[in-house]
Amino acid sequence: MQKIRKGDTVVVTTGRDKGKRGEVLRVLDGALLVSGINQVKRNVRPNPMKNEVGGIVTKEAPIAAANVAIYNASTQKADAVAIKAADGGRKQRVFKSTGQAV
Repeated sequence: MQKIRKGDTVVVTTGRDKGKRGEVLRVLDGALLVSGINQVKRNVRPNPMKNEVGGIVTKEAPIAAANVAIYNASTQKADAVAIKAADGGRKQRVFKSTGQAV
């Protein structure tokens, strides 16, 4: 079970975007694509077959999963996540500081 999943709100803990919050768009192998975080500019060629206009495009680049922490809305801070067995032997993600389910 992964500690950070698609749709979670995360806070960047290191790097140039430190302190920013965003939603996880995709989970890659050891990295995450987070909306509005780690944006890079790429030069794109026009492709008339796909109706794409060329130019400079700003998009999100992957950020290492170790450089983000999940956002705890109740404490309004970044928090660590633990995986505990719930009733019936089912695994559940919980915040380490409060013990509440994610």
